[in-house]
Amino acid sequence: MILSLSGVFLLGVIVFLFFRKDGLKGSHATVSALFGFYLSSTAIAPSIKAGGESLASLLGGLKF
Repeated sequence: MILSLSGVFLLGVIVFLFFRKDGLKGSHATVSALFGFYLSSTAIAPSIKAGGESLASLLGGLKF
């Protein structure tokens, strides 16, 4: 749960920065959010979640 909340926060910050700096239109952000909601109810959603968890564990295992 913490991982998904921090991921949502991170993606929200990225969208905000795109909106402010790169000219992302509000309609584009809305369409992207709706696409994400519809995608989460498809059969590919578990694969996307597993890929995100794998990426998070890979990044969490990096030592500097």
